[in-house]
Amino acid sequence: MSLKEKTQSLFANAFGYPATHTIQAPGRVNLIGEHTDYNDGFVLPCAIDYQTVISCAPRDDRKVRVMAADYENQLDEFSLDAPIVAHENYQWANYVRGVVKHLQLRNNSFGGVDMVISGNVPQGAGLSSSASLEVAVGTVLQQLYHLPLDGAQIALNGQEAENQFVGCNCGIMDQLISALGKKDHALLIDCRSLGTKAVSMPKGVAVVIINSNFKRTLVGSEYNTRREQCETGARFFQQPALRDVTIEEFNAVAHELDPIVAKRVRHILTENARTVEAASALEQGDLKRMGELMAESHASMRDDFEITVPQIDTLVEIVKAVIGDKGGVRMTGGGFGGCIVALIPEELVPAVQQAVAEQYEAKTGIKETFYVCKPSQGAGQC
Repeated sequence: MSLKEKTQSLFANAFGYPATHTIQAPGRVNLIGEHTDYNDGFVLPCAIDYQTVISCAPRDDRKVRVMAADYENQLDEFSLDAPIVAHENYQWANYVRGVVKHLQLRNNSFGGVDMVISGNVPQGAGLSSSASLEVAVGTVLQQLYHLPLDGAQIALNGQEAENQFVGCNCGIMDQLISALGKKDHALLIDCRSLGTKAVSMPKGVAVVIINSNFKRTLVGSEYNTRREQCETGARFFQQPALRDVTIEEFNAVAHELDPIVAKRVRHILTENARTVEAASALEQGDLKRMGELMAESHASMRDDFEITVPQIDTLVEIVKAVIGDKGGVRMTGGGFGGCIVALIPEELVPAVQQAVAEQYEAKTGIKETFYVCKPSQGAGQC
């Protein structure tokens, strides 16, 4: 049974009438451009064919009823006419409440709604299950009530909800790619202007995501430290963000910087340049060059930004040994565990899966999770 069929069936059973719309919003993976977002730089994600699906219908009153199929059909109810506050027991409900609350601040011309939510974006794998939920809820209200909001505004609304209502600091990339993703394309995003450019993906290439299943511990504290080091670097160059520093300017005075800060700055400057070049390489179908850029990105994250762990490096090496120069592989996400992403000719996927299955657990004692994805369409009706 598809997610659409599941949510439509549950909707009819729970609310006693059929849903009028079914909306989906996808998860994502970032192909290249790591920790560049909060430095006003560039990222190159694609939406993936794992998504949050919501069957829904407008109500003729001001009540919102939401059922979470993936949380034992828990039901949340609240009114649009009362202050929207956090739910004490259901964390999932706070993503919904936050999106609705912040949407009221942008455009309060919508009424009540019934929703049933289900999804298959793996949680805790760094594939943006929360952004997918936020964008799906925003799209539901935009579609049901014909609100004059575009995908970027729905994305910004989701980011505000996560930052201010849920209380989790995040950049704009995850929501933006979920809202604006394009089938068979990646999206080059300028995190300063929020400008986007669709980049066609070469035919016959699979997007493979492998979760190391290494339990991340340092990610919060180390993430904040990296941000502070980047801000220190920008102040040294008297610029608002590292986006505004050239590699030539850096090389001329790198010896004057604290050595650790210098390494962090070098990663951001080179990663930004790599991300822009990667968009061109992908567009031209140059998988060899894309693979080189992904390898450089991984080495920079390992040696200059120091956010990889041995388990992740092992996974990358296993995949690289199989694909050679026929594709690319690197860590993706915040670091200290999580996933790697690989662009692999479809015919090599079985060999990669076999090599990882035979070697990763033997070398690390951890069993990986393997996902084969397609670059997919952003949020909309399904």
